[in-house]
Amino acid sequence: MRILILGSGAREHAIVTALLAEHAGHDITVAPGNAGIAADVAVIHLDPTNGAVVSSFALDNDIELVIIGPEAPLVAGVADKLRQRGIAVFGPGRAAAQLEGSKTFAKRIMDAAGVPTGRASRSGTLAEAVEAINEFGAPYVVKADGLAAGKGVLVTGDRTAAIAHAEYWLNHGSVLVEEFLDGQEVSLFFVSDGHTVVPLSPAQDFKRLSDGNAGPNTGGMGAYSPLPWLPEGFVDEVARTIAVPTVRQLADEQTPFVGLLYCGLIVTRRGIRVIEFNARFGDPETQVVLPRLESPLSSLLFAAATGVLAEQPLPRFSTDVAVSVVLASEGYPETPLTGRPITGLDDALAIDGVTVAHAATAVSSNELVATGGRVLSVVATAPDFAAARDRAYRALAAIHLDGGHYRTDIAESVASPRPPR
Repeated sequence: MRILILGSGAREHAIVTALLAEHAGHDITVAPGNAGIAADVAVIHLDPTNGAVVSSFALDNDIELVIIGPEAPLVAGVADKLRQRGIAVFGPGRAAAQLEGSKTFAKRIMDAAGVPTGRASRSGTLAEAVEAINEFGAPYVVKADGLAAGKGVLVTGDRTAAIAHAEYWLNHGSVLVEEFLDGQEVSLFFVSDGHTVVPLSPAQDFKRLSDGNAGPNTGGMGAYSPLPWLPEGFVDEVARTIAVPTVRQLADEQTPFVGLLYCGLIVTRRGIRVIEFNARFGDPETQVVLPRLESPLSSLLFAAATGVLAEQPLPRFSTDVAVSVVLASEGYPETPLTGRPITGLDDALAIDGVTVAHAATAVSSNELVATGGRVLSVVATAPDFAAARDRAYRALAAIHLDGGHYRTDIAESVASPRPPR
């Protein structure tokens, strides 16, 4: 199959790796990609948010399936342009992508569909935000209403910090103040063709910068899959009470959701609640879900893109586990320092069960260098979490990035004690 993937991060590299693992002879192009992706498949430099440019390239190159990785092209309506020109695309149109693009929209859909979630108040002014912060009380949860690259959420016991966060994001749009929900977080992906929904394997990501869930929110510092502590029937319950009602509500509103519905969940004492929806594969969870997928990813995504998901066999997953740890640049997430060389990848990849998904890399003067905050996702699979963690952290120890840092407690609660730095 001739496939075009839009995006440049570790999520897109993980998708490429899963497609290549099918050994089906796919002709894969990624726009714009990164150095790691370019080592595996063809990359081109075009604007992934420009629907006219993307669709013209797809038509000119006989692309059979477009997979949209990041949120920006979805919210920009790139999928709409592709569908208008008869190109199969895995990713929702602009209207349905508002599930991620607008938290206010997502809350309205959840309310209409009867989906369990926390109470929230939308604020357009600082006075409204302060009133809501006072009403909900501590711990305070303040979220940017629009896209914020994983950095728009603040959970804090500091009222002054909550107000400052609201004030900052009000310069970019409205904010939501929400009730605090306490419990274990779960990420669960559902593939949808606008009517049928099919779950993938659950994962848990680590959003805070530092060990022990300390420090600021980031785009994600690591993940693991599956989740052995989930109760039996969890996935079926989420499908029945959350994913199916959401997709049906969007279909009823003439905004069918075709693509990946990311359900960010929390398991509270009162039951499962939705923290947020995303409209695409999550990062870093994709890096631990797809390596465990044994059935063809291409068939699953093409069936969703062409409206025949109900005819597709359910995805199969390995009994192996997967752990991913993110290597970040010095100064991330506030002011990451870039341009520094990365060495030791060959030694890391020589470790059994280890792969590396590039997130922000380029080749400069024949050297691999970091170009952003989250640089690499080091992924390890193994029969158990202790072995997977050991492999992942041995691989990280082999990689050198001046000033680079990572969490040492990813999947620690389901495996062995923390490894040494």
